[in-house]
Amino acid sequence: MRLSQPLWPRGLPTRLVVGCATLGPLGRKLPAPGTWGSLAGLLYFALFFQRLSLGPALVISAAAGWLAVGLCGEAELRLGQKDPGAIILDEFVAMPLCFLGWSTLPGHWASWQVFLAGFGLFRLFDILKPFGITRLQDLPGGWGVVIDDSAAALAACATLHLGAWLLK
Repeated sequence: MRLSQPLWPRGLPTRLVVGCATLGPLGRKLPAPGTWGSLAGLLYFALFFQRLSLGPALVISAAAGWLAVGLCGEAELRLGQKDPGAIILDEFVAMPLCFLGWSTLPGHWASWQVFLAGFGLFRLFDILKPFGITRLQDLPGGWGVVIDDSAAALAACATLHLGAWLLK
C-alpha cells in the first residue's frame, strides 16, 4: 500500500483549507504555534474525550487524523511550504492520543497533573522526535505532517502509563 495525499480537499476554498490547518489565528498570529495547537488539543480532549472509553476515542481520533491528513497536506501545497510551523491541526488532533486509557491515570495523580505531564511529554517528543519519529515526517503530504505528531502523542501516552505503573 502506497500512501498519497488525499484528493478530497482539492476542491475546497484556500481560505477554508488554510484556516482549518492553522486553527485560524492560532497558527498564524501567535508565537510558538505548535504549543498553542497542543493547548487547543488539550482543551479538545478535556471537552470531548475525557469521558470516552478507548474504542470511541480511537474511532474519533482516526477520523480526525484522516481529516487532518487531507487538510494539512493541501495547506502545505497551497502555502508552498513543507510542514510549516503555522500548520497546527496536526498537534490538535494528536493531543487526545496522549491520554488513551485516561481512566487509569487520574487514580495515581490529580487530573491537572496528568494534563500537565501529558502536555509536557507531548511537546518534548514532538520537538525532539526520538525513537525514529523524525523519519515519519518523510511520508508524503499530510501523512508526514500528522503521523509524526501522532507517534509523539503515543510515546507520551506510553510514558504516562509507564510512570503510573512504576508509581503503584
